Amino acid sequence: QVQLVESGGGLVQPGGSLRLSCTISSSSVSITPDGWYRQTPGNQRELVAVIASDGEIHFADSVKGRFTIWRDIAKNTVYLQINNMKPEDTATYYCNVLFSGALYWGQGTPVTVSS
Repeated sequence: QVQLVESGGGLVQPGGSLRLSCTISSSSVSITPDGWYRQTPGNQRELVAVIASDGEIHFADSVKGRFTIWRDIAKNTVYLQINNMKPEDTATYYCNVLFSGALYWGQGTPVTVSS
């Protein structure tokens, strides 16, 4: 069984920063999450940033230059650093992983950008 746990969300003022973490717990294999998505009420979940097994990274155009993604394989964890935050970054952030043909999601961590 694969479980993903996100953390690090919260309330931030515009221009502030947050670091989100996503850790996978699995009893059988050592894997790291594939990337981050976000969702606001009434809207589809959208890609924020993904990191491939070969290290290639892709960002959504709306976050380029402000978001950074990296992984710690030893900790089965992927991080998302969000800088110069904007109100439109407000969303619930989810991480996922594709493993053995199944797509797993975490429970999400809410992020609110407001003064």
